[in-house]
Amino acid sequence: MTKLKVGIQIHPQGTSVEAMRAAWIAADELGADSIWVWDHFYPLYDDPDATHFEAWTLLATMAADTKHAMIGTLVTGNNYRNPELLADMARTLDHVSDGRMYLAVGAGWFERDYDEYGYEFGTVGSRLRQLEADLPRMINRLAKLNPGVVGSLPLLIGGSGKKVTLRLVAEYADAWNCFGPPENVAELSGILDEWCAKVGRDPREVERTVAISPDDVEDIGRYLDAGASHVIVGLGHPFDMTPLERLIEQRNALNA
Repeated sequence: MTKLKVGIQIHPQGTSVEAMRAAWIAADELGADSIWVWDHFYPLYDDPDATHFEAWTLLATMAADTKHAMIGTLVTGNNYRNPELLADMARTLDHVSDGRMYLAVGAGWFERDYDEYGYEFGTVGSRLRQLEADLPRMINRLAKLNPGVVGSLPLLIGGSGKKVTLRLVAEYADAWNCFGPPENVAELSGILDEWCAKVGRDPREVERTVAISPDDVEDIGRYLDAGASHVIVGLGHPFDMTPLERLIEQRNALNA
């Protein structure tokens, strides 16, 4: 049976750097398998002008502060950085973290980020085409960097698009992220299996992560049954660790 992993996404809005550092250190000490932030430039809910911090700068601090958990963005907006630079950033933080980095990317969707930071928003199709063009560039750059990565640096693609995103996952990714509920995971996971068959990929090679809310942390075996192997709860300030603690308790019981 697949071993369950559990993680936490720390929302970098309406909070302070000090509070986030305390949260990810606490999560690491509790035994989280992964710790994440999101890659946006403005809050995604509540006060649109609340305090907010940039993801990769936070990741550098997280890489140095933590010792055990894998870390990453859930997920990086592909258009926000040159793909070769992004690969180099991930490789560098893989060294800082002693091999605990994910390189996690998606096509992007939050229009305010694009408008206020001067990126072309385009269309869903144009952003997906750019992601498809950039993934090989990231992979090629990682192969050229000296020194190379320390860990496995899994490439994770986030998204639920049945025709393009899941095909890209099957072609390129070591991991894939979507959102609950379990019914959504099961449907999309089945479609990913179909794409893996079409491109000649063993579907068991793709780790399946799912992002959930704090009110959905009970009976987490539902997500295992749906095909997920890694469940990540998103938390906003004040970063109450109770939902993560419940996930860890269930992980330990299910994996015993």
